[in-house]
Amino acid sequence: MTAAGTPVAVITGASSGIGAATARQLAAVGYHVVLTARRKDRVEALAADLTGAGYQATAYALDITDRQAVDTFAASLDRCDVLVNNAGGALGADPVATGDPADWRTMYEVNVIGTLHTTQALLPALTTSGDGTVVILSSTAGHATYEGGAGYVAAKNGARVLAETLRLEIVGTPVRVIEIAPGMVKTEEFATTRFRGDEEKAAKVYAGVAEPLTADDVAETITWAVTRPSHVNIDLLVVRPRAQASNSKVHREH
Repeated sequence: MTAAGTPVAVITGASSGIGAATARQLAAVGYHVVLTARRKDRVEALAADLTGAGYQATAYALDITDRQAVDTFAASLDRCDVLVNNAGGALGADPVATGDPADWRTMYEVNVIGTLHTTQALLPALTTSGDGTVVILSSTAGHATYEGGAGYVAAKNGARVLAETLRLEIVGTPVRVIEIAPGMVKTEEFATTRFRGDEEKAAKVYAGVAEPLTADDVAETITWAVTRPSHVNIDLLVVRPRAQASNSKVHREH
């Protein structure tokens, strides 16, 4: 149960990377964090770490592409003040001519439809809170194309448009809509998942880049945006490492 008066932040994809880092940082500034992800063991371990450190945290195993499961989850909450739609990811880096439609479909289901599910299910509670915030983690991929990235670009563009449209549609309600669009972030799983466990391909993404963003860098950005005064809406915040000027222009040291 949430302590009376404690705001609740739901984070999807909280089992690792940006989601886990965001959970830690929001817990540290006073939120009861509800950690959701498909990997039950991961979110339970993180929740145990946070509660052991004196913070409020609850783990909930959830597949955001399963609408019935999302609705059941939403009904289980006493309140929701912040929703961080972090769950997502990329599969493959093939050109349009040879890209696998199954990869495209999976990316769209997680990055767009999954975000739609959680946002729809929790929007009533966010509105009832009187001061709700929806955060959508898109990507710089959602703002500019690059070769080999069309499937992921299309999915993240969908997430971006979802954020922009929702903001238009609910203006006048006590809910903010924030889009955070990170550039190159080095986490333990993103590139490895994209290349299906090929560590060599994953390493090439970051080769020569002195300091890519970290999960903590992005989590700090999310936490800053969420904790602005209620009347301040960070519509869009693009964050990249200094070495990255665009999706296709990266300084690599040799």
